Amino acid sequence: MSRIAAPAVLDRARTIVTPALRAAVARLSPELRLPAEYHLGWVDLDGRPATGSGGKHVRAALALLSAAAVGADERVGVPGAVAIELVHNFSLLHDDVIDVDRERRHRTTVWAAFGVGPAITVGDALHTLAIQVLLEPGTPEAVRAVSALADGTSRMIAGETVDIVFETRDDVTWDECLEMSSAKTGALLACAAELGAILAGAPAARVASLGAYGLHLGLAFQAVDDVLGIWGETATTGKPVFGDLRQQKKTLPITAALARANGNLAELRSLLEASRDDEAAAARAADLIEKFGGRQATEEAAAEHLGAALTALRAAQPVPAVEAELAELAQYVVERQQ
Repeated sequence: MSRIAAPAVLDRARTIVTPALRAAVARLSPELRLPAEYHLGWVDLDGRPATGSGGKHVRAALALLSAAAVGADERVGVPGAVAIELVHNFSLLHDDVIDVDRERRHRTTVWAAFGVGPAITVGDALHTLAIQVLLEPGTPEAVRAVSALADGTSRMIAGETVDIVFETRDDVTWDECLEMSSAKTGALLACAAELGAILAGAPAARVASLGAYGLHLGLAFQAVDDVLGIWGETATTGKPVFGDLRQQKKTLPITAALARANGNLAELRSLLEASRDDEAAAARAADLIEKFGGRQATEEAAAEHLGAALTALRAAQPVPAVEAELAELAQYVVERQQ
């Protein structure tokens, strides 16, 4: 995949949303606030200001653009953008504990730095804070937005649970993996793409089309993540090389390769099992996964869901300039390298 520059909307979203996000996190008790601000890249382990980016802000950008897509000022989507970023980061804090990842965004993870208990409670606090922030406008639209956020978060948690279960199964299919990705990643991106429009009072049909755009974008996003989880470079991704193989994940490239390995199935299964502790086995497994078409199938799936996202976007009848930004964002998601 070729490199592509990050869309300008991501920087704009960071600029618009960060002050409101900081104000929300500032409400937390000191014991929660330090690890939360550290995770978001704002401070170092001692609480001194830092210059971390706190992530790509794709979800925040979607919330702003979905408000603008239906003709509202994009700042109408700020409460949704803050809420979705809080929920996303709650999920990352818990994911790092579940996956025993010691590094994220080129920094020590919160559980590794502060402990498992603090990482879990900070994640819980961010989840609760998201609901509080979204309810504050006190409008019927805000209540509908909270309902959408709750539904999306519930699906995300269900998808994460299935992902964990898959680690102990040898018979996970491609379709099962896609369904898991639809929940684990697609649900929250679908919600992000709906929140701004909901807060703007848009008709249900336009909200649903924006949600479909976000869902397919999420599937494309996860497909790219699955590729990077095996072949991504640590210097770029900020995550360990062969991370998904070490964690015994059943991702799209792996399930596709297992389905096509034929006479080499036993060897590939053996290498995947050994990859937990053996880097040479992980490297050999990665080579076989690519040889058996796992990488190609996953990249093709990313492209397919990019096309479906753009079709859904057109159905939402967005403001033309905003449609162009949403299309650019989708393209970036598929072609990114981190």
